Amino acid sequence: MHWSAPIGCLVMLAGSAGVAGAIPPPPPPPPCSFTLSAPVPAGAVVTVTVESTGCAAAAVPYSTVACLQAPGAPIRCAQGRGAGPAQVSVPYAPGQFVASGRGCAGWVGLPPAPDCQNLGPTATTL
Repeated sequence: MHWSAPIGCLVMLAGSAGVAGAIPPPPPPPPCSFTLSAPVPAGAVVTVTVESTGCAAAAVPYSTVACLQAPGAPIRCAQGRGAGPAQVSVPYAPGQFVASGRGCAGWVGLPPAPDCQNLGPTATTL
């Protein structure tokens, strides 16, 4: 019976070690949310847009980037500044178009947040 105290202490120490190694809380949500449109054909071109869909109080969109790759062509990207959307168009060719983008935001009066929201890639066959 004299072993019960040391064993009880070991169990308590093992239990407290598990608490110290707990999973950290999730990061705070980004200051703004952004969306990437699906590739939209319009005549001889296909267009993709990235835009802000809303921001937390005291937050503003800083920049957006929209990228689109047509079948057999290099990726083209365009940048938007502030609350303006980014929009890129490429010539239409039958096949698969791959869209991607990024939205960056910040808190009013501070530099842009370091982690931007990556969007895509998504593939659409037209």
